Amino acid sequence: MTEPPLANDDVWVIIRCFNESQVVRGVIEELRQHFPHVVGVDDGSRDTSSAEMVAAGAVVVRHAINLGGGAALQTGVEFALLDPQAKYFVCFDADGQHRPEDALSMVERLRRGEEDILIGSRFLGSAAGMPRSRRIVLRMARIFERLTTGVSLTDAHNGLRAFTRAFAERIDLQMADMAYASELLGLIKQSGMRYAEHPVTIQYTEYSMAKGQRSINSVNIAMDIWLHQFLKGRRR
Repeated sequence: MTEPPLANDDVWVIIRCFNESQVVRGVIEELRQHFPHVVGVDDGSRDTSSAEMVAAGAVVVRHAINLGGGAALQTGVEFALLDPQAKYFVCFDADGQHRPEDALSMVERLRRGEEDILIGSRFLGSAAGMPRSRRIVLRMARIFERLTTGVSLTDAHNGLRAFTRAFAERIDLQMADMAYASELLGLIKQSGMRYAEHPVTIQYTEYSMAKGQRSINSVNIAMDIWLHQFLKGRRR
């Protein structure tokens, strides 16, 4: 007798990980209560992150050195695409800020076929405990992304995203560092696919805030994006 397919057997969750051994095992264990397929991309961690992800039941792909968030996401997407049964892809942070129930609702919404790409928004959902400085930086990022990519969002740099295989096959990130988020929005715009924001809850903890991007890094990321676009234009 053939066993029924596992729930969400056509979904892959991609986790970028760099030195998250304290929390990543719990994050993946909670995710795998709902999603059987999780790939953890260990981006050159110097701690036991890889072992923790394996213990939690994830497939682990490891970078020998730290390449950056964009490179880790690209690796994760390429790995998940190797599964011909994969129809939906979820990007999920390793630091415990995201909730599996939000990922579930995003996948369920994609299954209805009204959008191809969903981007989480804490400003449509909840962000209790967000530092005021972080809120200001995210508002500035929203304006910056609208000017540089043409994509208007309430929360341009939310790490919780979900998309269909059709969009996953278009992802070809060239920016290896955290500036990849802006490049990804540009790819969304260029694709012409249907996208929308989805209300999510961001859980700010002492740990996640300590691991988060410093505000000054936003300036560095903006300069990286500008330089990338300038050089790309010069090559044409």
